[in-house]
Amino acid sequence: MKRSVEFTIVGLVCLAALAGAAWYFRETITAPKAAATTAGEAGAEEHGHEEAVKLSDAQVAAAGIELLQAGPRELKEILRLNGLIQPNQETMVKVAPRFPGVIRSMRKRLGDKVRKDEVLATVESNQSLTAFELKAPMDGTVIDRDGTLGEFASEQKPLFTIADLSTMWIDFAVHRNDFSRVRPGDAVTIDIGDGGDPIYGKIDYVSPIGVSDTQSGLARAIVANGGRLRTGLFVSGRIVLSARPVDIAISASAIQTLEGKTVVFVRDGETFDVREVELGGRYAGWVEIRFGLLPGDIYAARNSFVIKAEIGKGSASHEH
Repeated sequence: MKRSVEFTIVGLVCLAALAGAAWYFRETITAPKAAATTAGEAGAEEHGHEEAVKLSDAQVAAAGIELLQAGPRELKEILRLNGLIQPNQETMVKVAPRFPGVIRSMRKRLGDKVRKDEVLATVESNQSLTAFELKAPMDGTVIDRDGTLGEFASEQKPLFTIADLSTMWIDFAVHRNDFSRVRPGDAVTIDIGDGGDPIYGKIDYVSPIGVSDTQSGLARAIVANGGRLRTGLFVSGRIVLSARPVDIAISASAIQTLEGKTVVFVRDGETFDVREVELGGRYAGWVEIRFGLLPGDIYAARNSFVIKAEIGKGSASHEH
């Protein structure tokens, strides 16, 4: 009886030892697997939301990425207008014969410069059958000529138009929505499209009459002509409606959207980090940054979409 109890006790101790060994073996095997799985999931999550791209200077240049520095700027609200160069009609005169008759000579051509009292043409009077001279009443340039030899000339029909081209009219079309924003005295910058410097002037006149076909009105600037302005050519104009200084502004081309957020790619060394930003006013290609950037931050401006594409590639590769 005593030996039976001893065997039973020994058996229970052995069973307990075996059970403990089995539990220890299971934990030491499965725990590293679980830890590895957790670490893998964390790494996948981290890479799935990777928000940085490394690009060397050579890669940045090859991609055409423009790097600019965030900082203070005066943001200007600009109204852009299309205009037409016209002769200054206040310094223009039409020349017609005093009496009807036949044109015997036409001495000046289009584009000729003339002096006051210089002979433009001769006309033989129908009444006296004697020739009289048609003279220039002012210094200027012949901008129109309407007559040929032997043609009948009437005092009702000008043969020449002479203009002083030292000043010109620039007539701008202003859409009806902008009528209230353009006033006489407004400074206007004029680009005449010849590759030269812009011309600066002021709005001298705003017409109270609109044009039904275009639903626009006329705003006119009178500008000095150094020889670059030619009648009949189109130009573009810019009027600054307002100007406001801001602490931080960046190029509008830098703004991208990533995962529903408005972001800018900021360079640190050779790495572009994603910065979520809050935007303010936007004027003439520049945007105010209210939050997310610091003065002096270097950011990707032109072709910033290249970096966005690289981030997309990285996220896609980690998902696989």
